[in-house]
Amino acid sequence: MQDHVSRREFIKDAFLGAPALWPAVSPSFDRRRSANSRVAFAVVGVSGRGESDLRDAAQNGDVVAICDVDEASLLAASRKFPKARLFTDYRRLLDDAGKSIDAVMIATPDHTHAAISAAAMRLGKHCFCDKPLAHSIWETRQIARIARETRVVTQMGIQGTARSRFRRSVALIQAGALGTVTEVHAWTDRPNWPQGISRPHPAPMPASLHWNLWLGPAHSRPYAAGYHPYKWRGYWAFGGGALGDMGCHLINLAYRALRLHSPVAVTASCSSTSHETYPASSVVTFEFAASPHMPAVKFIWYDGGKKPSASLLQGVELLENGALIVGSKGTMYAPGLHNDHSVVYGGVDVKEPHFTESPGHLEEFVWAIKGGPPPAANFPDYAAALTETVLVGNLAVWSPGKRILWDSHAMRASNAEVNGIIRAPYRPGWSI
Repeated sequence: MQDHVSRREFIKDAFLGAPALWPAVSPSFDRRRSANSRVAFAVVGVSGRGESDLRDAAQNGDVVAICDVDEASLLAASRKFPKARLFTDYRRLLDDAGKSIDAVMIATPDHTHAAISAAAMRLGKHCFCDKPLAHSIWETRQIARIARETRVVTQMGIQGTARSRFRRSVALIQAGALGTVTEVHAWTDRPNWPQGISRPHPAPMPASLHWNLWLGPAHSRPYAAGYHPYKWRGYWAFGGGALGDMGCHLINLAYRALRLHSPVAVTASCSSTSHETYPASSVVTFEFAASPHMPAVKFIWYDGGKKPSASLLQGVELLENGALIVGSKGTMYAPGLHNDHSVVYGGVDVKEPHFTESPGHLEEFVWAIKGGPPPAANFPDYAAALTETVLVGNLAVWSPGKRILWDSHAMRASNAEVNGIIRAPYRPGWSI
């Protein structure tokens, strides 16, 4: 299958009977631009993942404003985008440059995703946010609600969703190629940053860093060398650990193919227990109840180099990252970080499935702004629920060894000790 299609073909597929697993055009997306106009982007967070977001934005529109709490990163980015206005505070960007931008891309630490997304959407700006969508379960609910209310175009950065091989794998599973699926495994070699450690000692802060802005809604603490610019992922206050970082990628295939929604229970075994950092390794078991689409499913997550048994795949050696979808007739092995390639062992011969191809991940976002169908990974229809599932798994990591029942409707866990991470309190002066 080809990886890219023309805009006309993409929209035609969305109108003419595309499977329900990919969204069709929604009348709610009414802030549309001419198909030939250029989208004006602001990018918040311009180092690390933000560098690639900047490149993607420049290829699909105009970068008119950039923001980073580290002036050294901001200066480096400004050399490539000399016409862009520069900001260290996203709130100033939205206040001062809001009228000149159409869309905001967010590549900041997890704990600031929701605050920035909410502010952008409430100003009517289309919003692209890297995964995970938010830092807490409560935040995911708020972001989905705001996206529905404001009717802007939204997308979470899970690039595999746009790849044809990923979509073909989803369609094969839904066509019955594996038989009945009741068991899934997904694993990663992350973390490749420190976890299972204590809080680092305070250290002199780089002159270029606006630490108070970096902290955002998180509780105040002194700067330390273990946080910025990358190692924050391992801290409960700022990141989601290995599951929060890679879960949205590696759970994505089975989650979409099986039409999963919210687990009813989670249990974890971990290498250590700490409420400062995530453990060096963990195994998390998600229990999904039966639905009209599927029987009950057990979904097991592994990180820190742990993997499922090779006996599940006839002794085939499993790569460092991947997923196994185990059915009554066959097993699908999807190695790699994005589940964008798969091999079926055993299984049932089915007709080559139809699926709606994507023009590209960010291209979906841009075309939706111009009147096309909403992106497959938009906030209210998909990304919020996927992120919430990942974050429910981290409830068990907080309290390893305990089976935690999850009431999605009430947003409540059976163990009150996890309430503080279901909805973490914001620092005064910060809110959604």
